Amino acid sequence: MRIKILAAALTATAAALSLTACGGTSDKKDGGGDAVADVSGAEKRKSAIVLDNPKAKPDLVLKDTDGREYDLLKETKGRPTLVYFGYTYCPDVCSLVMSNIAIAEAKLSPAEREKLQVVFVTTDPARDTPKRMRAWLDGQGGTDFVGLTGDFDTIQAAARPLGIFVEKPKKEKDGSITVQHGAEVVGFSPKDDRGHWLYTTETTSETYTRDLPKIIKGVNP
Repeated sequence: MRIKILAAALTATAAALSLTACGGTSDKKDGGGDAVADVSGAEKRKSAIVLDNPKAKPDLVLKDTDGREYDLLKETKGRPTLVYFGYTYCPDVCSLVMSNIAIAEAKLSPAEREKLQVVFVTTDPARDTPKRMRAWLDGQGGTDFVGLTGDFDTIQAAARPLGIFVEKPKKEKDGSITVQHGAEVVGFSPKDDRGHWLYTTETTSETYTRDLPKIIKGVNP
């Protein structure tokens, strides 16, 4: 079981992006286990990376945790939105990212929470059923987070223009599942629906707490 964070250039700012390779448990188990993450090469950041070239929001239609069709462009139009690609069997990084956002969201005013959209897109749709995703997101504190699942190729295609690498889950000889995916959170502005901000796995709940009110207003943290 291992997690490796690799550097990659996304914009002219040479932002450091994180690539997460998570070895999961076999399909017969519930995931997690005694995995230990080895995270290196990621920079501790006190604020978002502001992208020189904002990213277009993916034209993505998947199923939410209620089994209903969810059109990302339609549902989040004109709303501050955080999008993260990950999976529920991830031993630590994915849950850490989601829980940090949930901690920060809980400190927002009711009006701010109503505006903010947090969207979790699974990179392991074969195992991440809607029911499992809902229970997992709730467990991270994200009871109002949107969980999306569907066709893997559709998910991979949506991540690519954002500069987020997603590789099809691979079953190893020992029966475990390895899932590789970029571990960045992309923040979309309510002003133009474009991704202006990037958060790495090193982002703390304190940073999200400080930044979210500004993102909700569509201004740089």
